[in-house]
Amino acid sequence: MARAAKKKQVNSGKNKSVSAKKKSIQTKNKLPENKDKLNKGENQGFKISLPHPEKVQAWGMNSHSLSSVLRPKTSAEIVEIFQYANSHSLKIGLRGGGCSYGDASINNDGIILDLSDYNKILEFDASSGKLKAESGVTIKQLWEYGIERGFWPPVVSGTMYPTLGGALSMNIHGKNNFAVGTIGEHVSEFTFLTANGKILKCTPKLNSDLYYSAISGLGMLGCFLEVIIKMKPIHAGKMKVWPVVTRNFQEMFNYFEQEYKQSDYLVGWVDAFGSGKGLGRGLIHKSVHLQEGEDKDFPENCKLENQNLPTRFLGIIPKSWMWLFMKPFSFPLGMKFVNFGKYLSGFLSNNKPYMQGHAEYAFLLDYVPNWKYIYKPGYMIQYQVFLPKETAKAAMEEIFLHCQKRKIVSWLAVFKKHRPDPFLLTHSLDGFSMAMDFPVKNSTRSKVWALTYELDEIVLRNKGKFYFAKDATMRPGIAKRFFPEKNLKQFYSLKKKYDPKSILQTDLYKRVFLS
Repeated sequence: MARAAKKKQVNSGKNKSVSAKKKSIQTKNKLPENKDKLNKGENQGFKISLPHPEKVQAWGMNSHSLSSVLRPKTSAEIVEIFQYANSHSLKIGLRGGGCSYGDASINNDGIILDLSDYNKILEFDASSGKLKAESGVTIKQLWEYGIERGFWPPVVSGTMYPTLGGALSMNIHGKNNFAVGTIGEHVSEFTFLTANGKILKCTPKLNSDLYYSAISGLGMLGCFLEVIIKMKPIHAGKMKVWPVVTRNFQEMFNYFEQEYKQSDYLVGWVDAFGSGKGLGRGLIHKSVHLQEGEDKDFPENCKLENQNLPTRFLGIIPKSWMWLFMKPFSFPLGMKFVNFGKYLSGFLSNNKPYMQGHAEYAFLLDYVPNWKYIYKPGYMIQYQVFLPKETAKAAMEEIFLHCQKRKIVSWLAVFKKHRPDPFLLTHSLDGFSMAMDFPVKNSTRSKVWALTYELDEIVLRNKGKFYFAKDATMRPGIAKRFFPEKNLKQFYSLKKKYDPKSILQTDLYKRVFLS
């Protein structure tokens, strides 16, 4: 297979027009390449003008701000914005793809620095698989660039639209976390603009304190600029997938423990309405990569036209309309029916393997664009818990029973297996996670939030943890109860060192760490 030339220069960013009225950064002259001057915070002649505030919304539609949004396209512009913020005591919230379910990229007390236009793939080394990119590059750009060259991102989320910088700030995991860890474990180097204006190269050995804290650091220490990530070589355009029905939590836990060493990916869907002997019933999808030579259609089936998700259902109905067909079921009894129907349908293909493309398997959340609109005129939260293997089964059973008792049942629940990682504010551990989507209306908000507070106590009692990329409800003081004290002390120390004026803030950070 023909592969990209070593260290090939690539520009995969998309041009986006910006009107003169909305243009947020005007340059009189270019910043010099001399990083020493940049590190001293010298004003190089940029003029910052803040545009009119616009609505910036959480992905789950549960919070928003009216903020001036700056959209830099170069590292020089990002540097100048940081200089401006420091000199004017301006608060900045960093934002990438806006895929966090809660308020992780919302900033009601300042501006938003949207990095989605800082999105070029810079270099690729086909011999090592190392790819260098600007931090606004999305997972979609990574896989589309890599797959025709025989590579796939090492870790992807359930949607392809997060940016690389956002993924590192939250240290995202995928359906293969038990095997390869979080995305941060595949980044060998990055350049990082600290909040006080220093540009530092970070590796596990160079500026290691910043390396292990910026990854997982919620965007509170600075901004990722250029990132080097190692892509995974693949030898096929499809993977082999086994759907497996499990009748309760015990069967699901047993299958994961028996099969994870022989699997590349494992994910479980759980019917949260199941009760009695069917508590925790669901459907697992196990996937393994094909070995070299097993896929007779490789590399032809790695072309983008053979990998992109179909835009129409049955070749007729636009996928963007599909949420309208789901809308009539968007109430508790309707979703109980949908979940039970999905569980029963699993028996039709139980343990019958099939072949599926990489994007089809990886990006289930992108199958139905705007599916979250079924929650309107309300909104949604996702409550995700991580529990050690010793307590996970009992704790999850207690969580599901408690939700049923409160008559607030998750409409979608997803189960994964995890391993620990070395990053400072990591959510991961040796155990399992459950992500639960809950509908919310203004009239039910207080009840849903009260439920999450009760679930917090179950999780903490069972030595569990939480995930900031999904959180919308965590109270002040909870972080102190699941993070080791030394980790929090180190985080606060680094925050003071690299952001002495505390210019980097988001609503999540203020809610959890400053309240």
